[in-house]
Order: sequence, then C-alpha cells, then structure tokens
Amino acid sequence: MATRGHFRRAQRRGFIIVPKQTWEELRTYPEFRLVRGGRFLVAELKVPHRVLSTSVRNGGQQDCVRHLVNHQSCEASDHHERHHLISDMGQEQYHDAACGEIGLDPSTTAMMGTAANMNYASIVDASDELLRVTAVVTAGVQGNAACAGDPAAWRETETGWRKVAASAGTINTMLLVNHPMTAGTLARAVVTMTEAKTAALQRLAVRSLYSPDPATGTGTDQYCLAATIHGAKPLTSASPHVVLGELIGRAVREATLEALRWQNGLEPSVTRGLFHALGRFGLSESTFFDEIAGRLAERELELLRRNSKAVFYEPMVSAAAYAIAAVLDRVRYGTLPPGAAREAIRQQAATLAANLAAKPGDWAQFRAKLGEADPDRPLGLVLDAIAAGWSSKWR
Repeated sequence: MATRGHFRRAQRRGFIIVPKQTWEELRTYPEFRLVRGGRFLVAELKVPHRVLSTSVRNGGQQDCVRHLVNHQSCEASDHHERHHLISDMGQEQYHDAACGEIGLDPSTTAMMGTAANMNYASIVDASDELLRVTAVVTAGVQGNAACAGDPAAWRETETGWRKVAASAGTINTMLLVNHPMTAGTLARAVVTMTEAKTAALQRLAVRSLYSPDPATGTGTDQYCLAATIHGAKPLTSASPHVVLGELIGRAVREATLEALRWQNGLEPSVTRGLFHALGRFGLSESTFFDEIAGRLAERELELLRRNSKAVFYEPMVSAAAYAIAAVLDRVRYGTLPPGAAREAIRQQAATLAANLAAKPGDWAQFRAKLGEADPDRPLGLVLDAIAAGWSSKWR
C-alpha cells in the first residue's frame, strides 16, 4: 500500500496516480477534474468541498474529502472470490486497499463500489446562469432492483450480519455542485437526487425482484454529493420548486437513464415487451411456452415459437398488458374495491386478446370466452388471453 510520503510526493506532482496508470480526462472545471482509468472513476476536488456520502470511510458529512471515487469492485454474477476477499479484509481495510491501487490517500477519499462497468458511466451537466450541477452515474438493476419496504434479506446485529431469508445491481451517483449549500440544503439535495433516480426507474417500468411492486432503487445504492464551500452565499433550498432542485433532478434522472441503457440495455422501446409489463406478476419468458402449450394446438404453438417477437413486442398488446398491470396495482393498493377487481381485469385481458388477434371489433366475444379473473393469480387469465388472441388472428 502507498505510504503517506508517497501521497505527499504524488500531490506535489498534481493528480495522484500510481505508475503506469492511464487516465482519461472526462470533465475539467475550476472546481473539479473527473478522470477514468481501468476499473476506477475519480473526481479530484480542486477547491474545498463539503461532501455528504455513503462511503465506509469518511462517510456522512465531511469537509476533508479531496477525492470522490466510484469503482468496479466485482463482476455482476457468481464472483464469490471477490466477495470473500472484501469480507475477509473488512470494509474499511478494503477502502484503504482500493485507494492504494490508484495512489489516493484513504483518509481524504470517499468511495463507492459496484459491479457496473466504469466505461458505462453516464455524465450529465445541467446549468442555469452561473449555477452548474454535474451527475455521474453507473447503474445496473437486473439482479438487485427493489422497492422501499420490500422484505429484507439481512439483519445487522451487535455481533455482525445475519441472513433473514444473492444479488448484483447498484445505482451509484456522484453529484457535484459548483455552489455552496447550507448543511440542511445538502441533506435535502439527497432527497431530490433519490427522487430523480426513482423517476428514471419509473420511466423504464423497472420491477422489484422481491415483490410485485415497481422498483424505487436497488438494495446497494450509494452516492457521493459534493458542493463547494467558499465563493458565494450558500443556497438554502434544493427542493424541486427551485432551480437547484430542478437541475439536480434533471441531471440525475437523465444520467441514470443513460447508464441503464448502456449497462443493462434498458431504453424505453425495449420496455414495451409483455414480460417487462407483467413480469412482476409471474409472466416469465423462460417458462412461457411450457405454460401456454396446453392452451394452443400444436401448429399454433409452433407458429408462435417462430414468430414470438411479433407477439411479445406488439405495441397494442403491450398497451393492454400495462393496463392489466395498472389494474392489479390499483387493486393491491386499495384504489379499486375488491368487488370490481375481477371484472376490471377480465375487461383488460379481453382487450389484450382482441389486440393480439388484430380484431378490436371482437372484444365482446373475447370477454365472453375468457374465464373469471383472480387478482391474486392473474397469470392464468393472461395466458388464456394470449392463446385466444393468437388462435383467432389468422382465422
């Protein structure tokens, strides 16, 4: 590990790096410099900043932090060796070792770790007159997306962690503001930043992997928020009602959307699929053909296999699938009375069948053909609707 003498010598040379490390400069402003090298993305704070972060070391609110780091600490799936290494070392020792890899002083560094690739980091600037916000986001949601309030898998005790009930997916946000903020405003900025992240997930209809609810984030999200300390009167609000809040919300939302596009291939048109709309209610591409096989004649099933994307991504079918999901949500949340639930779901399923058959005028016949809906087990009715629509399409 690098010594403090090494840190001091490196600091005199400018940006701290280890020999042979190649850094790509991504942004340079009077307040900070953002670079990327290998598995690391580093923001060097050129002037004093007040930092609020989730970092294991130097976390919480600090005025001593000089570098913000995001890095790939493991691969997304089955990387047990790396998890064991971090666990055996301990979080603080791992922080020090990771800083040592790139020659940073661990006592003045705030760090985030993720399985996401640093080459997929998205950077978005938003500004208004002299005020500028920069969001730097890496994001993955395919293995760890969750909704606040979902059942937890771990409990922290005085003796350590205990499993209550394995995951890959993290949204890491680095946010830099070129203007001082009060301590309360810094904390409020975290609320706005988090709401913006969730807004991005809403736009992509990302589902929780632990409940039927839409995701609000992942179970391992982290952030580093930095605002300059000197140079202007501190701002007193980061609410969405004021310009600072608007800039934070816009930058973080757009950076999160772009990061998910690169890391997971998620973008709006991809999310129109049947399984994206109804996956959180049990519709799975991996089991779909086994589950629908008994509902179709052999030739109809074979034709569906060979033309599956024409069904799975048909826009009018997707519209009906999202309508079914919305009705199921409103029933669970108590918006719709239980007595209206079965008929409401049945009507939307009939729309799905009619849309798939390209025979919207036959909606009443499809509704009569479909059985009664069960809000707690909607998958059967959905499969019945798909089978009915597909069987009717070419008759």
